[in-house]
Amino acid sequence: MSIIFILPDLETVGAERIVTTLANHLTRNRFEPKILLLRKEGGFLEILKKDVEIIDIKTLRIRHSLKPILLEIKKRKPDIVFSGFGEVNAYLSLFIKLFPKTKFIARETNVVSKHVTRKEIRFFYKFYNNYQRIICQSNDMQNDLIENFKIKKEKLIKINNPVDFDFINEKLNFSTKPEAFNDDFKNVVAIGNLSSRKGFDNLLNVFSHLKNEKIKLHIIGDGRDKELLHQMKSDLKLENVIFHGQQKNPYQVLKFADLFVLSSRYEGFPNVLLEAGACGVFALANDFQDGINEIIQPKINGEISDIENHQEFAKKIAEILNENHNSEAIKNSIKNRFSKEIILQQYEDLFLEIGRI
Repeated sequence: MSIIFILPDLETVGAERIVTTLANHLTRNRFEPKILLLRKEGGFLEILKKDVEIIDIKTLRIRHSLKPILLEIKKRKPDIVFSGFGEVNAYLSLFIKLFPKTKFIARETNVVSKHVTRKEIRFFYKFYNNYQRIICQSNDMQNDLIENFKIKKEKLIKINNPVDFDFINEKLNFSTKPEAFNDDFKNVVAIGNLSSRKGFDNLLNVFSHLKNEKIKLHIIGDGRDKELLHQMKSDLKLENVIFHGQQKNPYQVLKFADLFVLSSRYEGFPNVLLEAGACGVFALANDFQDGINEIIQPKINGEISDIENHQEFAKKIAEILNENHNSEAIKNSIKNRFSKEIILQQYEDLFLEIGRI
């Protein structure tokens, strides 16, 4: 069964991580995975198995990608097209009926009503029922599509994100403590794109209440709000906050973290929270509802609190850092529910089911 996965690139972020894991580990005597990229870039190219063909359409902008994508589908006639990027999913939905012998699957990465605000893109969701299946990672994502976009319930399937423990453990084995980590301090880590969605502005305000504590915040990531956040750090005089930029191996930072904080205003199903747990790190997550209660098991792998209440969230950080947490219990909490073996089987079952429709 031939499957074409569609992504913008293979940068080291959530959706790209999921597709790379799927392409690498799908059973080869059943599936032939290929990845169509708008541009052949990204750190995950290095870990992609050699037998996964890359189709590079060399397109810089998503709005210009639709025609070459459709031409590749017409030429290659795959059994399944798996679109894993929201904006491309939306555009593609209008043209699915041009390919009656190919089955189409969309994988949503966010709660759509919160993430997609442009009217010209929301228009395409009128055609979303053209997909044979739409994968959501949480109940909140499913309910949002049903209530706000009139998606038929039978089109939706919930599959959580897989965690590749073998890959993470290999990275952890080669991890060394970053110089900025000081044994005299507790080290809190946050990871994500520097954008409003990730809520780092709230997190900086939280740390303004922790200036007198021996606690450091390490922020991993880059993005359009970089200058704004650096200026905010300066204005708040936060000497206890360090921006590390994008990291090729974020696991070496997580390995030595005393706490992971997820400050996002909204998410689909935060992969970074799963991976922090896979590293044995206790988490404190903002209470943004979307799928968070499906990951956090209170007092086992993390806690949930409202980051908009800066002082209370700061108090919660200090409390957690004074507690002891069982690293193996945290890892098992994630492994028993989200290991790649469990999730991969769900994907393979879906692909085989779709192939019979």
